[in-house]
Amino acid sequence: MDIQLKKGLLEFCVLSVLNRSDSYGYQIIKDVSSCIEISESTLYPILKRLEANEYLTTYSVEHNSRLRKYYKITEKGQLHINEFLGDWDNVMKVYNFIKGDDVNE
Repeated sequence: MDIQLKKGLLEFCVLSVLNRSDSYGYQIIKDVSSCIEISESTLYPILKRLEANEYLTTYSVEHNSRLRKYYKITEKGQLHINEFLGDWDNVMKVYNFIKGDDVNE
């Protein structure tokens, strides 16, 4: 998959995981990897960018005597997912055009 396309989709995959429930880095990687491959070195910059854009917040929970950082989607993050899904019809028009299907059907 093209790296730029993957990069854009990964952001929404991460938000989608967090829309289901709060989570931490390793679990997010496991959840997203069932759909699209992602590594730690890819995930953490995405999480930082999402946090900087106020699409998620963080909090810590003690786990096995250590603090584990959890990520929680914000209302703004949920709206961002909804905007992406709302744009999907346009994405499918482009896909069908590239594929050679009649886009006027």
